Amino acid sequence: MGEIMSKAIKKSPWVVHFNCNSCNGCDIEFLACLTPTYDVERFGVLHVGNPKHADVLVVTGSVNNRNKHVLKNVYDQMPEPKVVVAMGACPATGGIFADCYNVIGGVNAVIPVDVHVPGCPPKPEAMMDGIIEAVGILEKKRNGETVPPPVLPVKTVKGPEAPPMTPEMAAKIAAAKAAAAAKAAAAKAEAEKANENQEARAE
Repeated sequence: MGEIMSKAIKKSPWVVHFNCNSCNGCDIEFLACLTPTYDVERFGVLHVGNPKHADVLVVTGSVNNRNKHVLKNVYDQMPEPKVVVAMGACPATGGIFADCYNVIGGVNAVIPVDVHVPGCPPKPEAMMDGIIEAVGILEKKRNGETVPPPVLPVKTVKGPEAPPMTPEMAAKIAAAKAAAAAKAAAAKAEAEKANENQEARAE
């Protein structure tokens, strides 16, 4: 069945967009590509909502432990041959979210990537260049050619290590937690007293 579908869709490339975990900056710029100002459809590219009909997967946002399974599922539903475009810094390396506790990195941690479009967010012109490059790679794959993996155009930059916890810092944190707990307890007691007064007036 998969072979029949692959032969049946030899047409203009269809693109499906999947947002992993982004700030929506890249998503807004990608939508701009569909407007009359840029009109990416003039290159024969059509945006669709079903991965089963798509040739190109455009991914925005970083990959985390919760959405990695969904991303893999979307990728697996696409018929062969298919091309993946990592749109922006987040799907390339994790971007500004790379150090978050639940982020595992870029898209290539889950599925193979064919095109990287750098930027935070990339301009619509850069996105269109990436999609056009993806269309060229798709044609090569359709012809049975081997396509080498792309060279990542950006590098991951780690910030400085956090300073070690000192007794003074620990004492300040403990005092802040105690003050917050006392404030919360006082607010709860005040709310309970207000409820009691309201019930007493109701009686």
